[in-house]
Amino acid sequence: MNTERLALRPLTPDDADEIVRLHNDPDVMRFLNGGKPTPRETIVRETLPRMTTTGFFAALERSTGAFVGWFHLRPSAEDGDGDELELGYRLHREFWGHGYATEGSLLLIERAFAELGARRVYAQTMTVNRGSRRVMEKCGLRFVRTFWEDWDDPIDGSEQGEVEYELLREEWEASRYAGPPGVLV
Repeated sequence: MNTERLALRPLTPDDADEIVRLHNDPDVMRFLNGGKPTPRETIVRETLPRMTTTGFFAALERSTGAFVGWFHLRPSAEDGDGDELELGYRLHREFWGHGYATEGSLLLIERAFAELGARRVYAQTMTVNRGSRRVMEKCGLRFVRTFWEDWDDPIDGSEQGEVEYELLREEWEASRYAGPPGVLV
């Protein structure tokens, strides 16, 4: 799958070095685990095998081939029908602020509704993760709720909870007729 600037392909075990580097950047992981490092062997033996089988895509910059990060589009744990898909992304810090998260997310949202027949696409993040929330909003997802998880090892900001955003099929379809193709209004 391609956008103007990104190529998305399924993650493979060959992506291990990039996933290790990404998942060990304290700024990238700040809102996920407080920026703590994850041992390479944990990523190689546990994280990456799960990612290669559950809807994760490597994002490569088309002009350079650089590994930008990953995106995922996967059924929610509670959704047995697969009509509710969770959107997620994690990018190397050097690619933040260039619109890549929005660009890749829009591609997967299009796929969710046009190809996979999803009824709903949703994404979640910490309330304090303003950057990720802005990406969700730019992609047409709207705020649904704030909720609190029970964390064994809470990180800074977790006291403000988590947020969920969503885009329903009807909203996506309406947005396709409200503006130029590929632009959510």
